[in-house]
Amino acid sequence: MAPSHTLPTLYSFRRCPYAMRARLGLLAAGQTVELREVALKTKPQELLILSPKATVPVLDISGADPIEQSLEIMLWALGKNDPQNLLQPTNSNLDAMLHLIQRNDGSFKTHLDRYKYPNRYEPAGSIDHRAKGLEFLIELSGLLTNQPFLFGSAPSLADLAIFPFVRQFAGVGRDWFEQSAPQNVHDWLAYWLAADAFAITMHKYTPWQAEDAIVLFPIPEITQ
Repeated sequence: MAPSHTLPTLYSFRRCPYAMRARLGLLAAGQTVELREVALKTKPQELLILSPKATVPVLDISGADPIEQSLEIMLWALGKNDPQNLLQPTNSNLDAMLHLIQRNDGSFKTHLDRYKYPNRYEPAGSIDHRAKGLEFLIELSGLLTNQPFLFGSAPSLADLAIFPFVRQFAGVGRDWFEQSAPQNVHDWLAYWLAADAFAITMHKYTPWQAEDAIVLFPIPEITQ
């Protein structure tokens, strides 16, 4: 079926934390997209042509350059429509959120990868990287003191952008995480894991092929 030219097209992968937060941002903005779930071992030619780096997520907007970074997808969508005021945290500002997200995407993601995939990086150093990752969780715990979300009494861009990576970190060694992570980080993570937005974002899709019918995200009947 020919692609829709009335909606942006999102190339995504369900379990990728970057793609996950892009979908969370699109959902929060009420932005419907044509979703193309990517099988990472057999990436579609359409994605390779659109974005030679061939990593997800990528948002294809008719008449504009594709958006190839997850945070930029979130900012694009919420810049159009932000009914939850995710870009206006109750106890801070956008610059502070972006700084924290940058630390998540930088040092924390580096330690997360080396903890999660020790054989790919430094087999002998995975425990050290776990400890470094815990330092970031302790920083988040400080932000969560006396408030349920990272920047105040309501969710913000930072919560949506960072949650998928903390979820991944927690999943590497659940027993260790249960014993070692600060309690308020546990509570914050549990909130997001139980949220309707997360359930909608993690709906399973069959990998896209060119002849498939158009699939929308979010699925209208799920959000009604």
